[in-house]
Amino acid sequence: MRTRAKRLDHIGTAVFFEMETQKSALQAQGRTVTDLGIGSPDQPPAAFIRQALQDALEDPAAFGYPRSQGTLGFRQAAVNFLDRRYQVTLDPETEVLTLMGAQDGLSHLTLALIDPGDIVLVPDPGYPIYEASVHLAGGTPYPLPLRAENGFLPDLQAVPEDILKRAKLLLLNYPNNPTTALAPDSFFDEVIAFAKTYDLWVMHDAAYSELSFGAEPCPSFLSKAGAKDVGIEIHSLSKTFHYAGARLAFAAGNADILKALAVVKSNIDYGVFTPVQVAGAVALQDDRGHIAATRELYQARRDAFLGPLQSAGWAIPTPQATMFVWAPIPSKQDSRAFARHLLTAASVACVPGVGFGAQGEGFVRFSLVQDASVLREAALRIVQVLG
Repeated sequence: MRTRAKRLDHIGTAVFFEMETQKSALQAQGRTVTDLGIGSPDQPPAAFIRQALQDALEDPAAFGYPRSQGTLGFRQAAVNFLDRRYQVTLDPETEVLTLMGAQDGLSHLTLALIDPGDIVLVPDPGYPIYEASVHLAGGTPYPLPLRAENGFLPDLQAVPEDILKRAKLLLLNYPNNPTTALAPDSFFDEVIAFAKTYDLWVMHDAAYSELSFGAEPCPSFLSKAGAKDVGIEIHSLSKTFHYAGARLAFAAGNADILKALAVVKSNIDYGVFTPVQVAGAVALQDDRGHIAATRELYQARRDAFLGPLQSAGWAIPTPQATMFVWAPIPSKQDSRAFARHLLTAASVACVPGVGFGAQGEGFVRFSLVQDASVLREAALRIVQVLG
């Protein structure tokens, strides 16, 4: 008897499992490995957020089942945040939905919108849950190549007409993981016009929207005219507020999409623990300089890591956003072999680019989840190994 559903055959964890296994084997031998693989924040939430969480735990009513769509207080805080940051006006009752982290929304959105046989336009390279969620829903992913020569933006006009006739959903993510690319403001105007022309829904994953290093904030899809007519945007507190383990995010935008997503979620979970939402609302209402400090932290780490590598001649573009470095491989090795080489020879773990899709081959991704001094030391070891 088959032990698992056929849909799981399309969901790959091989690259990530392989690297984790190799890292663990080295550690079992007593080796110290600098892990720059998974993008899990190494810092705790700010003290005022932790205090708000502790205070909320003192309410005896906090331990009942929460509302699956989220507390009105958290949804209102999300609305206020988007208005303050991006001048986006939303109704907290119908145009915001609380999520158990961004991956919750990303993985369940296709169940809400996609029928077997529907095509979903998926960025390649991209966060693995994008393609996996399509397979789980019985849909068919169609890869949109993100290439350096195009600024890691998809060429929407290159998608064949027969694909567009069957496509139902377009997935996007800027600032981008893994490429770190930013989308120009005009790009979202193009996306909205494209979606209206071909009757597509749009999901924009804005998990890294607050981790940009320029003077101006990254553009929001929702800030563009017509965006709410065609799609939603997902924002996460995981990276912005170092709140990853608490699992808190929100989807905002088109009320019909959110209503469908809420139906799926109401049959799967009872919502986010109320104290987690209370503390999240406090963070969104007034971050007390936390976001600016977080940007400075990752920019300093970026510079500490890239300094030795670029000085040694490795032509790595300097990221303008995110907590990652997307590095073109400076040898003829494929991404798996190169990542294994860095792990065994330099004791630095990273992710082979092919783990994010076929277009990721030729790159590796480093996560800036260590102190600047540790990152610089790791970079110097890499320089020695590469010669």
